Amino acid sequence: MPCEGCMERDNMSTAATMDFLLLGFSELLCLRVLLFLIFLIVHLVTLAANMMICMAVVMEPSHPPMLFFLCQLSAIELCYTLVIVPKALLGLAVVDGSTISFLGCAAQMQLFVALGGAECLLLAAMSYDRYVAICQPLRYAAVMSQGLCRRLALMCGLGAFAVALGLTAAVFRLPFCQSHRINHFFCDVPAVLHLACTHSYAPELPLLAACVLLLLLPFLLILASYTCIAAALLHITSVGRGKAFSTCISHLAITLLHYGCATFIYIRPKSSYSPARDKVVSLVYTNITPLMYPLIYSLRNKEIRGILRKMLRRKKIAQVN
Repeated sequence: MPCEGCMERDNMSTAATMDFLLLGFSELLCLRVLLFLIFLIVHLVTLAANMMICMAVVMEPSHPPMLFFLCQLSAIELCYTLVIVPKALLGLAVVDGSTISFLGCAAQMQLFVALGGAECLLLAAMSYDRYVAICQPLRYAAVMSQGLCRRLALMCGLGAFAVALGLTAAVFRLPFCQSHRINHFFCDVPAVLHLACTHSYAPELPLLAACVLLLLLPFLLILASYTCIAAALLHITSVGRGKAFSTCISHLAITLLHYGCATFIYIRPKSSYSPARDKVVSLVYTNITPLMYPLIYSLRNKEIRGILRKMLRRKKIAQVN
């Protein structure tokens, strides 16, 4: 049943003039300057690290499938942080929170869900790459061709965009109460759904469907790939098993980090929504994990370390000349 004071939006003019207020961390006014500096430093380091990996892969003449997927992952993280963090920094700079238009909020949610979903699907594609490399090493070059890698990356992006578009349209067709104060630092799906003037579980169905398509199905594919990998490793000597497993550690670490945060935020009923807890988890999800991804891969991936060393040597030679 709709709540008292709801405002139905039956025409485009109402939607076009509606604004939301992002409260952000307005309850931590005394820490606003410190949080702003931390956010800004982490954001700049994240952009620099992901840009460095993208440049390193692009400058490499050969593009193995894992490096190709890693470049796509870094590009997603770049866009991901640019969609969320600048508005969060603006919210910290303004005492009473920052406003965002109806269309701006919808666009931010669309991009956030699409990029996060593309990352989930891309992690599934990367797990398939590891499966072929370990379980079918003789056929790896033939199976994981450049054409297949490009098609997988394109399918990940288009599939995530389509699901995000459907979810965003379903959320912003709901009637919202007169209070448009979003207790978050960006237009996250649970925070916006919390403003909907309805007490039924129907508005949560599109979110549940999106979670199935973008979280559950890719996770099942990753689980199936690593089950096959584990079965194959049982028939390999201990030395070969260690080398094969070392190529999966980075991917496993990123998968657990990404899916752990996403599952905690999105796969739960609306009644358990907690703004303070969600903001803390989202803070890790949108700021810390994009910084950790390039660090994990640059430390664990020999190819990336080699490419970065080449870049440093070229820079030193250029300085000498």
